[in-house]
Formats: sequence, structure tokens, C-alpha cells
Amino acid sequence: MRLGALEAGGTKMVCAIGNENGEIFERVSIPTESPDVTMPKLIAYFADKEIEALGIGCFGPIDLNRNSETYGCITTTPKLAWKNYNIVKAFQDALRVPVGFDTDVNGSALGEATWGITKGLQNSMYITIGTGVGTGIITNGGLLHGMLHPEGGHLLLSRHPKDSFEGTCPYHKNCLEGLAAGPAIEARWGEKGTQLADRKEVWELEAYYIAQALVDYIMVISPQRIVIGGGVMHQEHLMPLIREEVKRQLAGYIDTKELSDIDQYIVLPSLNDNQGIMGALKLGLDEYQLEMKG
Repeated sequence: MRLGALEAGGTKMVCAIGNENGEIFERVSIPTESPDVTMPKLIAYFADKEIEALGIGCFGPIDLNRNSETYGCITTTPKLAWKNYNIVKAFQDALRVPVGFDTDVNGSALGEATWGITKGLQNSMYITIGTGVGTGIITNGGLLHGMLHPEGGHLLLSRHPKDSFEGTCPYHKNCLEGLAAGPAIEARWGEKGTQLADRKEVWELEAYYIAQALVDYIMVISPQRIVIGGGVMHQEHLMPLIREEVKRQLAGYIDTKELSDIDQYIVLPSLNDNQGIMGALKLGLDEYQLEMKG
């Protein structure tokens, strides 16, 4: 079965062709500009590939309520050219195939749950920490939706007692994204994270905030495994600091077999940075199967 996959990011759109086994045959990357510029290029890429369905993992916020008049739309995004743009309908009209749709981070969570390190678990979580912070959640074997979709990057945090940095999020100064995403690191310390690798205090503070968020997620969502990806996590010394800080902040309150082996509980992605595009393949497959049943 030939499936199309689109990982729609704020900077670039990754298009790929694959199959129901998660195999990727080819891919291209197209810069994210305005819909008028970018969408014709995306449609042209998929138009002659003979795909049977398309899956989209998209930057957000997006409307995932199938009963809503704006289902399939990118909604209150700061990328103003894409605000209220119905990306699902645009592809349905152009390609005439089923189109699966979810957030980009839910797509990564789905990729890992289908073919990666959370396969076989009913409840898991994927977090990406890079230019922004996003969360994707698998609960009872399915992607978590509700009023909207998880926006765990904007979880409000208590500041470190010695941290006077204002925060970079224009909505909430003390959310995880505002205090710990890549731009926050650069704004706080005056250099990009890649240039601060040997500054111990940078990563201890980063671990403090990430761990605080993880403790909150653990208390509320109770995932069986947490996967953390994104550019900030390319600092190899950060993960051990996060694990130790999670244990310190949990303070022994929760004692499970998962937390007793924390190196296998809080982990890096396992699919060689393909988890998002593989998740999009699964979104397309699921939508195809749903329409075949209907």
C-alpha cells in the first residue's frame, strides 16, 4: 500500500512516500512559506505518487473535532498566513484520497507507539523540546484529544529560586516553553545551546525545569514511558540530569517498577528522527481504514 506522509512544521514541510509497515521510500523537504506559495508545491509532490491515503502531522493549534465546522484547520497559530487555513480540505480536494490529521507531536507519539520504543504500551508520552515545546499523548491505546489537543509545552512552572529570567513565551512567561525551549536558553545565556555545552549551570537549570514538567505529567497522566526528543535533547549530558532531577522532585512519592528503572522510563526517541513522518504514515493508514469501514 502506498501512503503519503506530511510532517508540517513551522520552518519546513517534510513530504514522504511510504507503506503500512512504516517503510519510507522517498522524501523531500519544502520550506514553510505562505499557503499560496507552499501548498501548490506540496500538492504537486503528492499528485503523481499514486498514494491511497495521506497522513498529516501538523503544527498548531489545530481543530481535530470532526463535528466542528473548522475541522482540519490550523487555528490560532502565530504563523498568521496559516491562521484558519483548512489544510485537510485543501488536500482532500486536490488528491481525492482519505486524509488523516493530527498534531505533529501526536504524530511523533504515534510513530513511536506503532514502531518504536513505546510499542505495546497502552499509555505513553512524547515530548519535543526545540524551538518550541510540544507534547503528544497516547492514552488507553489511542491519541489523546479533548476540547482541543495536548498543549503540554505551556504547562506553568515554578521558577528556580535563583532564576530571574523573564521567559520568552508571549502568553505565559513561566511555562515550560518560555523557560526551557531553545530560544529561552539563548535569551537567558546570550548564546545558543550548542555553544554552551560545557556550562554545567546551563544544563542543571534546564534539567530542573524539564524535570518539574515531567513530574507534573507523571502525576496527572501516569504514562508507562516518556520519550523526549527535539534539538535541545541533542545535548547528551542533559538526559542523565533530567532523570536524577525527576527522582529528586518526586521525592519517593510514587514507587513503581517503571520508575525503579528510570533509564528505561525516560528515554530518547528510537526511530532515527523518523518518528514524525512514520506517525504521519500511520495517520494516513488509520484514516484509510476508517473510510473503508464507513
